[in-house]
Amino acid sequence: MGVAVALLWLCTGFLQGARAQGVYAPPTVRIVHSGHTCNVEEEHYSERVYTIREGETLELQCLVTGHPRPQIRWTKTAGGASDRQGDSTLHNETLKITNISRHTGGRYYCKAENGLGSPAIRSIRVDVYYLDDPVITVHQSVGESKEQFYFERTVFLRCVASSNPPVHYSWRRGREALTQGSDAGVEIYEPFFTQGETKILKLKNLRPQDYASYTCTSSVRSVCGISDKSATFRLNNRTAPPSIKLLLDDPLVVKPGETITLVCVPSGGDPSPSLLWVRPGGEELPKRSVVNGGTLTIPTVTVDDGGAYSCVASNNVGNPAKKSTTILVRGLRKGRFWITPDPYHNDDNIQIGREVKISCQVEATPPEELQFGWLKNGRPLRSSERMVITHSDPEVTPGTTNLDIIDLKFTDFGTYTCVASLRNGGTPEISIDVNISSTTVPPELSVPRGRSHLVAQEGDTVDLQCLVSGKPKPIILWSRGEESGGAAAGLMPDGSEQTESYDGVLRITNVSREMGGTFCCRTSQYNGFNVKPREALIQLVVQYPPMVEPAFTEIRQALGRAFSLTCRLLRAHPARLLRYEWKLGARLLTVGQFGDQQGDTSYLVKALNREGYGEYTCDITNEAGAGRCTFLVTGKAYAPEFYYDTHSALWQNRPRVYGFKLQWTQMEPNAVDRILAYRLSIRQMSQARWWEQEIAMETSIQRGELLTYNLTELIKPESYLVRLTPITRYGEGDVTERTITYSAPVNPHLREFQCGFEDEALCLFSQDKTDVFDWTRHSAATRDTKYTPNTGPSADHSGSKQGFYMYIEASRPRQEGDEARLLSPTFNMNAKTSSSSSSSSVTNSPTYCFAFYYHMYGKHVGALNVFLRQKTPAVTNSSVWSLTGNQGDRWRQAKVNIHPTSAFQLVMEGVRGAGIEGDIAIDDVSIKEGECKDPPPNNLRSLATPSSAHIWQLCVTLSLALIGWQR
Repeated sequence: MGVAVALLWLCTGFLQGARAQGVYAPPTVRIVHSGHTCNVEEEHYSERVYTIREGETLELQCLVTGHPRPQIRWTKTAGGASDRQGDSTLHNETLKITNISRHTGGRYYCKAENGLGSPAIRSIRVDVYYLDDPVITVHQSVGESKEQFYFERTVFLRCVASSNPPVHYSWRRGREALTQGSDAGVEIYEPFFTQGETKILKLKNLRPQDYASYTCTSSVRSVCGISDKSATFRLNNRTAPPSIKLLLDDPLVVKPGETITLVCVPSGGDPSPSLLWVRPGGEELPKRSVVNGGTLTIPTVTVDDGGAYSCVASNNVGNPAKKSTTILVRGLRKGRFWITPDPYHNDDNIQIGREVKISCQVEATPPEELQFGWLKNGRPLRSSERMVITHSDPEVTPGTTNLDIIDLKFTDFGTYTCVASLRNGGTPEISIDVNISSTTVPPELSVPRGRSHLVAQEGDTVDLQCLVSGKPKPIILWSRGEESGGAAAGLMPDGSEQTESYDGVLRITNVSREMGGTFCCRTSQYNGFNVKPREALIQLVVQYPPMVEPAFTEIRQALGRAFSLTCRLLRAHPARLLRYEWKLGARLLTVGQFGDQQGDTSYLVKALNREGYGEYTCDITNEAGAGRCTFLVTGKAYAPEFYYDTHSALWQNRPRVYGFKLQWTQMEPNAVDRILAYRLSIRQMSQARWWEQEIAMETSIQRGELLTYNLTELIKPESYLVRLTPITRYGEGDVTERTITYSAPVNPHLREFQCGFEDEALCLFSQDKTDVFDWTRHSAATRDTKYTPNTGPSADHSGSKQGFYMYIEASRPRQEGDEARLLSPTFNMNAKTSSSSSSSSVTNSPTYCFAFYYHMYGKHVGALNVFLRQKTPAVTNSSVWSLTGNQGDRWRQAKVNIHPTSAFQLVMEGVRGAGIEGDIAIDDVSIKEGECKDPPPNNLRSLATPSSAHIWQLCVTLSLALIGWQR
């Protein structure tokens, strides 16, 4: 008896397991394609490769299952020169790229996640095919290179075209096709290092007949419908590489504001070369410039326009010709001076009887025209034994002049002026005055009393000041101290590493916490004494209010429950004497002060009542202000979660209307009070009016429980917007929406189905988007047997050469194991109900006979498989028939009984064998209700899963047999 009980328990457990699969499920992902694809194939059994032509529209769809409805995100890795025009993430089921470019190719990922388990990720590699126009370039052998292509010279015509997949080339001379060996004076080859990107035509010892038009045709053999492209070059005895000359001075010296014109003309070359003006390093030409052929015009020239300019000429013969010129814009800038006391004494002061040197520096263009003059009290000063004037090398920039005063005397006190100018004029002079007197002293630097440690509030304006004395008064350089920390922290408020100040004041507006730290003021070594810089430090402390978390959060609770609210302190300055204050609305709840090591504060609600709903705030304060945590405590129910994987959700009950099985789960139903009802709102998409009704909930809803409501009287073919709102004693909860779209079912009540593939619609058969390649509709009258004569049918099943059938082509690029799947329409089965003497009834799934003709001829034939795909909540494929190998050059019929338990499809799968002689064809497919009569005696097998009723009958039968055996 124990064995029978165990068997019954096993059967019961099997049925419960089959029916109790949870509604909540982690996501699954599948990528399908639509749009203009050339081919989709599997690579290394793990990645799908999608091939598309450049300029077409890429459209990929991410099909997901799982509950709650997974969130979808498309991302791309760098497979091309750039991501999808800067948009690397897309939150949508469909990824669509119009006018796709070669740089947009790469690997695209679809990621789906719903918080259950690990995210589901699938990828597909997009391979963009293209073919650019070919370019023919002509070269002579290096040892024989001349200005022109004379007789008895060897000439190379090189053809280059960018493409994907690799390009194939062919050459013609006039109308004559050139191949290797067709002409003793012609040799065609590919350089090893180019990997098929280049095809070279070598003309050995030029002959008169070699002077002709040469055409290079590049081809990718019409993949993706890409047409061949051609380029033509006319070779004659005048063919020569380009040469050019510049009609201007080099260098070209101009004054600011002038308009300059650079003229470049070809001096040789056939064909006539094209001319291009460029700047070195890829720098752009001035925006104001105008280019007309070989003439470059720059109006109102500025100092920034100075530099090198190059004219490049090319005609695809030999190497491009290039000549350059330099534009020098006259000018003087950045005048500076410094005073150097006697370097032989350790003293920074100027003293009578000692040496002092005055230096003056100016940047000049052109530097060789820079000239200096010195004045004392307005009168010219010449070099002498005591007043030594020296100049730096004129080729060195910036130019520098020095005035050395030997054995300084009282009579040497006065104003010395350094005058810089250009020898040929055309630009204003620069004059720099330097006073030497008893009051000329080196600088001293200090910080005002009480200003070396500053405290500021974030957002204030603060002035940092250093007092500088001395004559002449130097420029002050401000920088950040090293202890400020980090590369970014070491930058000044304007983003620079150093800031100049003429009055010693550094003003920082809207000061931020990042600006806190040490600032250094330092005297410059120019426009003053050339002595060791004087420095001073100022410490800036920036106070800011406490930073807290969470800034805002919503908490949902049922009445009578206890819960705690916690506000966490992240950072604050100052971090001492922190206080907290809890409020509900305007009502004060509690106050307190933080301890030394305390990092948060909490408030406990012991039992929530209706007055306890509302907005709780916690303010944490210091001297600089307050940080606030906000908690919204509410009894609102969470949003319902629509169930999108409902099997057979849509049905037709009358000709003009349809019904829809609306299913959903409730998110966190136990977080708040029991849900009393749902408000169902529905409106037709083309109208603004809503219809509403309430769906009462008599009992508590459990997490993951699937709720169902049937919508009826929906008008074909209209779509509807459905809104669902949960209601508790607190009131209405969060709303969720979905759109219901009508789709006409195929064969809603199947009795008999037949298809001979005679029409292009294929009787609503469709190609599977997840396989490697597709089935092809064909007739023997148009079948090409040039490459595979020993495979495939010579007529359709009826013997007609004009009749059509479906077949898989085993020729290249197909590989062994490639799969092609053809999907039948979706059929809704006819359930049979048998009544007994009791009031109950039993629903039996009907049996159907699936029959078709197949042709499997060829020594490389792979396999033909048939699967039953059932539209249950988890779509399943069950093998019902399979056959492999060569079956001879004739049509054979297969029949098999199938036992679907829900809406279903038949999947016809052809698998490519080991070679090209492996075409497989099918014809005259039929599905009829009832058992098959006289099925053919071949290896047919029915593997469809029996219904649960059959399982119960089997379990009861086995149990009774065991009980009888034990007796």
